[in-house]
Amino acid sequence: MSFPSFDLSAFETAHQDARHDMATRLDRICRDTGFLVLKGHGVDARIVDDVWRAAAVFFAQDAAAKQAVAPPYQGYPYGYLGSDAEALARSKGEDTPPDLKESFNSGPLVVPDGASAEARAFCYQPTLWPDLPGFRTAWEAYYTAMEDLAARLMRAFAVALRLPEDHFAPFISHPISALRAVHYPATVDAPLDKQQRAGAHTDYGSLTILLPQPGSAGLQVQQGGGWVDVPALEGAFVINIGDLMARWTADRWVSTLHRVVAKSGQPARQSLAFFHQPDWDAEIVPLDGSDAYPSVRSGPYLMAKFQATGV
Repeated sequence: MSFPSFDLSAFETAHQDARHDMATRLDRICRDTGFLVLKGHGVDARIVDDVWRAAAVFFAQDAAAKQAVAPPYQGYPYGYLGSDAEALARSKGEDTPPDLKESFNSGPLVVPDGASAEARAFCYQPTLWPDLPGFRTAWEAYYTAMEDLAARLMRAFAVALRLPEDHFAPFISHPISALRAVHYPATVDAPLDKQQRAGAHTDYGSLTILLPQPGSAGLQVQQGGGWVDVPALEGAFVINIGDLMARWTADRWVSTLHRVVAKSGQPARQSLAFFHQPDWDAEIVPLDGSDAYPSVRSGPYLMAKFQATGV
């Protein structure tokens, strides 16, 4: 299949008729695949290059240096997770061996005034920063750029759903989004039964902004009963709908099962994933007014999903 793509800058600058047509196409993509390649995103290439290098330096450290920023207890959301720490397929009820990956994770850069004790105990826990020159600066610059890009995408999503462009703004004034850098080590031996680099799963929030290593292979989405490769293009992001957006749209839009395949003889691979999540207390109710799903609060919903993937 020709993988769907969308040019955000062209949409933002289009005249009314063209904008309507592009919004209709975006709606169709989100209904049919829930995944797209994003072009015209406007993110400064220097910001991307800096965080890409910072992540590579972090993962090149020895095990002891990486473990120095490991979570202090199981369930702590941020820091370094080694190759035995997570099995994403478990969030879908499938018992599998741990995924063949390692990651570094962070949360929001600012704790808003009035954040609840519940929110502070989970998504507003401090990020455990590695002691590497320039790492935090590069990371925070990229996180900020992803927050801005996510807000622009949510405006495009509102138009695609025939809502006012600012419809989602009250729900994302203090989003509890997370940023993850992932390193998939080179594989030598065949993986264990049902083991993947990232097990088949759906993402939890409103949308994910993925930056795959250009030219890399392995990310696949489930379509028509089979698995379809997602291209990793230079200068483009991959966007996918999460479970919360599927609930929000009463399943008009799909949160698509995806995975990163493991097999023997694969080279190492790196990616960055920004998981956009509405404010902790945002009440998510189906936009069509139906009772397709009960109302949920964004933060507790995310916390329950996150806790289901631990090993």
